[in-house]
Amino acid sequence: MLQEFKTWTIATALLLGCSFAASAQVVVIVNPKSPLTTLSPEQASAVFLGKTSSLPGAGPAQPADLPDANAVREMFYTKAAGKTAAQVKASWARLTFSGKASPPKELSSATEVKKHVAGNVDAIGYIEKSAVDNTVKVVLTIE
Repeated sequence: MLQEFKTWTIATALLLGCSFAASAQVVVIVNPKSPLTTLSPEQASAVFLGKTSSLPGAGPAQPADLPDANAVREMFYTKAAGKTAAQVKASWARLTFSGKASPPKELSSATEVKKHVAGNVDAIGYIEKSAVDNTVKVVLTIE
């Protein structure tokens, strides 16, 4: 009986987690003073994967990442770049080893990403849409 309850509890938690991830929206944010108004998923992934170090028409880019285990990070890279966490790590390992680029600054939470972007006109980050406020500007929504 206890084993059945544990199995049911785990299954329920997994289903709830999947439905949350499926309904969550990720947004790419910049500083409100940035001249950037819109960004395509391809442009966003180019910035976060080290293929470019500037924002289109807006100057240098200082990307901020969420931690590896964060579900929003996984959704961002999967939907915007079509890459898994392992593929992103491998890509950055090659770029870092070759000296071509440095990975985005990793911040501990969406709150920290939002604070970093709000305080730096060249910063770009991604957070869950529900965390957006007037301290940042949304340039891309990923569903």
